[in-house]
Amino acid sequence: MSIIVYSKPACVQCTATTRALDRQGIGYKVIDVSTDSTALALVKEMGYQQVPVVVAGERHWAGFRPDMISSLS
Repeated sequence: MSIIVYSKPACVQCTATTRALDRQGIGYKVIDVSTDSTALALVKEMGYQQVPVVVAGERHWAGFRPDMISSLS
């Protein structure tokens, strides 16, 4: 399953999310919504107004969610 973290610079929750994924040994790709307007539009189409937005297969969520990250491993 591919995991994408939609993020932006200086985002505390984004950093916490990627660190938690690293600790779990889960691979992911980070996409910066501040420089990628297509990614920003996608995040907004999913109904989110904040980052991080994590897309893991069919599941997605916003914010730092250790419970959801743990369920990925």
